[in-house]
Amino acid sequence: MDQLPKRPANYVPLSPVGFLPRANAVYGDRASVIYGRVRFTWRQTYQRCRRLASALLSLGVRRGDVVSVLAPNVPAMYEMHFAVPMAGAVLNTINTRLDAGAVATILRHSGAKLFFVDYDYVRLASDALRLLAADGTPAVPLVAVIDDIDSPTGARLGELEYEALVAHGDPDAELPPLEDEWDAVTLNYTSGTTSAPKGVVYSHRGAYLSTTSLLLQWGVTTEPVYLWTLPMFHCNGWTFTWGMAARGGGKRLHPRRAPANIYRAIARHRVTHMCCAPVIFSILLEGDGATRQLETPVHVLTGGAPPPAALLERVERIGFKVTHAYGLTEATGPALACEWRDQWDRLPLPERARLKARQGVSVLSLADADVKNADTMVSVPRDGKTVGEIVLRGSSVMKGYLNNPEANDNAFRGGWFLTGDVGVVHQDGYIEIKDRSKDVIISGGENICSKEVEEVLFRHPAVADAAVVAMPHPRWGETPCAFVVPRNNAAELSEDDVLAFCKKRMARFMVPKKVEVVGALPRNALGKVEKVKLRQAARKLAPTVPAQKPKGKTTTSSTTVGGRREEQPVAHIMAVSRL
Repeated sequence: MDQLPKRPANYVPLSPVGFLPRANAVYGDRASVIYGRVRFTWRQTYQRCRRLASALLSLGVRRGDVVSVLAPNVPAMYEMHFAVPMAGAVLNTINTRLDAGAVATILRHSGAKLFFVDYDYVRLASDALRLLAADGTPAVPLVAVIDDIDSPTGARLGELEYEALVAHGDPDAELPPLEDEWDAVTLNYTSGTTSAPKGVVYSHRGAYLSTTSLLLQWGVTTEPVYLWTLPMFHCNGWTFTWGMAARGGGKRLHPRRAPANIYRAIARHRVTHMCCAPVIFSILLEGDGATRQLETPVHVLTGGAPPPAALLERVERIGFKVTHAYGLTEATGPALACEWRDQWDRLPLPERARLKARQGVSVLSLADADVKNADTMVSVPRDGKTVGEIVLRGSSVMKGYLNNPEANDNAFRGGWFLTGDVGVVHQDGYIEIKDRSKDVIISGGENICSKEVEEVLFRHPAVADAAVVAMPHPRWGETPCAFVVPRNNAAELSEDDVLAFCKKRMARFMVPKKVEVVGALPRNALGKVEKVKLRQAARKLAPTVPAQKPKGKTTTSSTTVGGRREEQPVAHIMAVSRL
């Protein structure tokens, strides 16, 4: 058997780009993209992508070159997920909510050769390009504007324009074949909420396997109708940019996420699937959203931040069928999925919501996922209590960070990728995330997972949104500080009310020592709470609850201050030493 060689007929490099010519052949006359009054079939999308790939080659784009795009969910953004790799280049989608400095940093670090800019972001792009020119960047990219395809505005930034490039491209031009499935297909930058963003490189192989894995585990059948509420710049839309081509899905591109627009699109187009961060659930429940009832179920894959069980319970009552996933940019999107067991259907809704809030088991493209002690790399017991770091291994893990060997050495250890997320493993093998390792609050030597406190806050009937961070404490080193958003501007929500609610439902050391009622939580474009900003705000606050002496006997240690012997609680010393 070892004498049987690889041949062109039995060995073809894996790539998600191959889903598009198949969609053209199988679903050619089916709608591929719906955007306002614009509607394309899969045959048209295939032709447009080939034209654009030909145009990129005529501009001098070659294998391995980076093509950046700053755009929301518009047809051009979707088409470039195929056209750019068709030309042998690497697609870099940029978060539209970044400032000019961050955009310039990404363009500089990636070495982008061509920069596509949506007409709504011309000013942002101009400012970023000026910063590049000012700091002496040797190669500023060519720029092409993406005008509104539904209602052109005439906006320009330079001479190149997207639709003109598509029109002048040759759909029959010979495109370079993919020779190695390990070649880069996309370059995505981490959100950078706590540090400088890092460039995450995906391979064709990893993107292909992640795409097929998610389609299988989410149970996506042929010809779904998919609503784009998830930004495509977030892990390439969790790979469903390519996945919808694989299943012949019709896509309703949706740049505005107001509740009325989402419900209207679901009804008009008979939407079957959508992906979103949990923050979209809060948007859907605004106003009369909580009393709506969908005519037919809509399957929702959610991730990006751990959703509270109480929030899942409320959206499922409306008719959304939620599948919870966990992932990160470095894992090509979702890495764990909460696979549903039939016997759970017989449980009460609150219990089903609690099970569904767990992150679950590894996706099929991973060889393994585990929770380990980060120091010893020994697996934690399956008791649902012992915390460790979530680690991954498999083909859908990134190739690595671009031009960052130190970060690669820190992230890959002992044959695993270390996520930086803290979790537990339940008896049935399902993993549940407890926190980011940097978000664990150490109070008096006790580790407090902010997510556990947030779960309780979300059960308060007047709380619509909540986040918990560490704040300084004179006795315990640090302690939980809660920021809560009232539901429908509930006037009755007060700090005393929230504290009383918490005291009945959690250990006293976990109860927040300060509660701030705010109008909204700061979030980035991925829907994640920007806890860095909340920590900065918490450092300026003082605990509301006075420090209590521990009840019962307290272990102490002695120190000498000014010739006087004083007793110090050991717990306090532990907290200071950990800090």
